[in-house]
Amino acid sequence: MAKAASVLACLVVICFPRAFAQAQEAAKPDSPEVRQLLEEARKSAGTDWTEAFDFICAVNAGRANSPTDPVIEPARVFDNLAVVGRTSTAVWVVTTSAGVVLIDSGYGDQLESVLLPGLKTLGIDPAQVKYVIVGHGHGDHFGGASYFQQRGARVVMAAPDWDLVAAPPPAGRGAAVQPPKRDVVAVEGQAISVGDIAFTPVMIPGHTPGSMGVIFPVKDGKATHVAGLFGGSILTPGRISDEGLQQYIASVEHWGDVTRRMKVDVEIQNHPMYDGFLTKLERLKTRKPGDPNPFLAGSDSYQRFVGVMSGCTKVQLARRKG
Repeated sequence: MAKAASVLACLVVICFPRAFAQAQEAAKPDSPEVRQLLEEARKSAGTDWTEAFDFICAVNAGRANSPTDPVIEPARVFDNLAVVGRTSTAVWVVTTSAGVVLIDSGYGDQLESVLLPGLKTLGIDPAQVKYVIVGHGHGDHFGGASYFQQRGARVVMAAPDWDLVAAPPPAGRGAAVQPPKRDVVAVEGQAISVGDIAFTPVMIPGHTPGSMGVIFPVKDGKATHVAGLFGGSILTPGRISDEGLQQYIASVEHWGDVTRRMKVDVEIQNHPMYDGFLTKLERLKTRKPGDPNPFLAGSDSYQRFVGVMSGCTKVQLARRKG
């Protein structure tokens, strides 16, 4: 019996090395350094960002988005901002005085089944899409961009990710998707103005070399707020090298500096898997006049959210030291 158990253990290590490594990691207690980082991240989370803490700080944290995750009911979040797509891969729709701007464009093979029907539900004519701003160069974000580009829309991406979509790696998520032709190159801090709305790009390399966030104003009745969309979330840190996580932490902290300076108080994601997105959509349905918008976090809370993102990534990095 002991011999059989030994053989089985060897088979687990040989045949399922990642599963074995994860089991070993799960069994290993956190070091004092990790426990301190966890406590700091938990403090940042408070009561409003516990979902982010649980998603990013967990042992073997996160999960990847899937093209089969549930489709959301298209929703108008602010007067000039709506969202369509799936629970894990969102397309944000900004209405300006000079037409419509999409932030991301979803999966290429779901244009007819998800994105265009979603725009129709919102009463938005796809012909009014003038710009598509792509958060990063993977096919689940630029998938529908060629459709709009062929109909006159401009496509915006950071230079490194224009290079990425032009020559994706063999197993890359963008490999089977027709990329848009190289068009507008986003530059850190240089706003792209469309009608009455200015979109400020912020470079946040890590998930891809050209990942970027976008900051822009949103309107809620007579009030104007500032939305920050972090466009390059690392959802499964276990897949990323130490150097990659270090770069990502630096990018998240840079994002925190810029969003603090620009007074961002509305938090949105293109992979809204750890920010209470679905709960906020449900609260939006029952919102009464005078009630606060559930997507309005406030500047201080937004910075604590960014703190959870960076703090929990530091936790993942520190766990590798043993």
